[in-house]
Amino acid sequence: MTLRPPRGPATTTKPKKTGAHAQSPLLELPEPPQEATGPRQNAERPAAERSELLLWMHGRLTDEYGPRPLVARRTPMHELISTILSQRTDWRNEEIAYQELRQLGGGQPGEGEDVNWDAVATVPVDVLAHAIRASTFPEQKAPRIQATLKAICEQRGNYDLGFLAEMTPQDGLKWLTALPGVGVKTSSLVLLFNFSKPVFPVDTHVHRITSRVGAIPKMGEGPAHKALLALLPPDPPLLYELHVNLLRHGQQVCRFSNPKCGKCVLRERCDAYAQYGDQVPTFVKG
Repeated sequence: MTLRPPRGPATTTKPKKTGAHAQSPLLELPEPPQEATGPRQNAERPAAERSELLLWMHGRLTDEYGPRPLVARRTPMHELISTILSQRTDWRNEEIAYQELRQLGGGQPGEGEDVNWDAVATVPVDVLAHAIRASTFPEQKAPRIQATLKAICEQRGNYDLGFLAEMTPQDGLKWLTALPGVGVKTSSLVLLFNFSKPVFPVDTHVHRITSRVGAIPKMGEGPAHKALLALLPPDPPLLYELHVNLLRHGQQVCRFSNPKCGKCVLRERCDAYAQYGDQVPTFVKG
């Protein structure tokens, strides 16, 4: 009799998997992570969507502050010089400074425009600086105002800016910004307010609100003129109304620091409010 070796536990040899089935499930590579699907900020959206956002802002602000018809509030020279005086100055002190300046040129206090601009241009600069002392940095603004007046008279022979009505917006901006101390904001104000040209002035309030809401990405006030104008229709009454209502909203609600977000009619579509809620930080210019 032949003895057989004792049997061990039964074993089963499984065929090896090949190809795509060779990898154990424990070693399978994970699925690539999915991209975040949260809403984008306004500043990241296409131009067409940000254009619609600006028109929505115009409507909300008009509902809040009322319609503002485009009617010239001052003569072109008054607008030009007052805008220079207004830089970093509130409107009350701007008006005080302008009235003092008018008296140097023979004008009397009030609403008349009987200013002898030659006299303002030639008075000793320290006398002019003292007259406009209600404005901030009068020692800097006085020589700029005199240089601007002299340049206008040298080029035109007088102080009548009415010729700007016949210029294209681009040519008008080019002529005004060539004057000493006159930038794109001042030039745009004169052209829009006095001549109904389709330009959009960007002051500190306009820049702050449109940046916070996200109508434009972070940038300085200078580039913001071109960026915002490209998003808005060439409609002077709309441009004027949006500008003045943004100004009022910036003064009363969307302030430089401690903005009153709880009272803001724009907060439902505001990038800054979506990110910070009622704790929107002090605005930092681009």
